[in-house]
Amino acid sequence: MSKIYLLNNQKFEDVINLEVFKIKYIKKQIDLSSYDALIFTSKNAIYSIDSFNANWKNIDSYVIAKKTANIALKLGGKVSFIGNSGHGNDFANELIPLLKNKKVLFLKAKRVVSSLVDILKKNQIDINEETIYETICNESLDNITLEKNSIIIFTSPSSVECFFKNYSWDNSFKAIVIGKTTAKYLPENIDYVISDYTSVDECVKLAKRYLF
Repeated sequence: MSKIYLLNNQKFEDVINLEVFKIKYIKKQIDLSSYDALIFTSKNAIYSIDSFNANWKNIDSYVIAKKTANIALKLGGKVSFIGNSGHGNDFANELIPLLKNKKVLFLKAKRVVSSLVDILKKNQIDINEETIYETICNESLDNITLEKNSIIIFTSPSSVECFFKNYSWDNSFKAIVIGKTTAKYLPENIDYVISDYTSVDECVKLAKRYLF
């Protein structure tokens, strides 16, 4: 029987989680007192900084999407802006007029696929960056057999990389991808559909339309 496999740990009805990667926080001594603005493009960066430096809550946060912003707010952060596009480079362009004359810190993953920092620097934004988490493939993943004709939801470039370290692609599978950047990491022979919105919820809704 066909199934929907989601390559992260978010829970949805009628969806199987296949946690092909794990998030590792990188604890650092970071002096946040000199910054006027923080940039977040991932919930994992928020969870990471919150685990070792509560002072982030006192600084204006500029967040890529509503879901991520909701996490910042729930943890007590000050959200000053929420991006509209959900894509890193577009988000950078949205930020340019908002961050003029501010000292900015981008709290990020070890691996970043957008050019956000370069775009902001080229537009004279005073920005630094700190790596506070990394994505690592899950070596202890149970090697289950995936059902034919199933839908695989890829939520990041790391999900693509770690999936193919554990599984081979069957031509009966259908790929749903969270965004254009993630799609670039898929092997060329794989057909895929990109969600209209950069949201796991939207990916799941799209998968259910195809399957049910």
